[in-house]
Amino acid sequence: MKIIKTIEEMKERSGRLKRERKSIGLAPTMGALHEGHLSLVRKSVQSMDKTVASLFVNPAQFAPNEDFDSYPRDYDRDLDMFMREGVDIVFMPERNTVYPAEYKTYVEVHDLQEKLCGLTRPIFFRGVCTVVLKLFNIINPDTAFFGQKDAQQGIIIKRMVKDLNLDVRIKILPIVRDKDGLALSSRNAYLKNTQRQAALSLSRSLREAKIMVEKGEIRTEIITAQIKDIIEYCPEAKIDYVKIVDAENLDPLDIVRAGTLIALAVYVGKTRLIDNIIL
Repeated sequence: MKIIKTIEEMKERSGRLKRERKSIGLAPTMGALHEGHLSLVRKSVQSMDKTVASLFVNPAQFAPNEDFDSYPRDYDRDLDMFMREGVDIVFMPERNTVYPAEYKTYVEVHDLQEKLCGLTRPIFFRGVCTVVLKLFNIINPDTAFFGQKDAQQGIIIKRMVKDLNLDVRIKILPIVRDKDGLALSSRNAYLKNTQRQAALSLSRSLREAKIMVEKGEIRTEIITAQIKDIIEYCPEAKIDYVKIVDAENLDPLDIVRAGTLIALAVYVGKTRLIDNIIL
């Protein structure tokens, strides 16, 4: 496994692979790896000639009051996990490599970025799109792999790729959950024992919503109310949003239909968690 820290070397290596007609898969990560990240890596290793994993905690997607400084970091562990999974290259740039002094250019996907998580994290998707586009330009992957847990992120990145005519396929892989149903997230490490129990209300409420739809309930107002009741029963859980929306444009729906996205964000203590299902 090769660790690359400079843009110049990464471009040279990816260019060489392209000349050799090797397909390149990209698994973008911020480290603090869990099985969700590894599912992306494994799919790339299985389906592509070469796999590049990025390891970069992106400051551009964190607001000043968010957890950039305290975000979990254990690079030795992450690199060991990448090696065991068969990653060929880890692109691991320094902050000033990605965002040098006087950096001024950012990418925005209007309308989509102002909804759901964008309401309380207004710079988040600008930062995500900027770093993802830079990774695409530096690594030149044929396919990039993302997780369904970050559903809005996947929708926005697909739109960016379409609008900017980028030559990369986006693959969205299913949410990976722990045995108790909690969607895997690097931020789960922040949860204390009692908070983890409260966090299970997210997946529990989504399962109940799915059951309601299977039994014939299609009114989003009724489904939303039930989800909120389940979550608010836990004193340590505070709802940021519960939304039932179209899975392409993120517009709210009155009636559930095939492809509907139910997305939610909940604070458990100070930790903000997200989860979703697509019906």
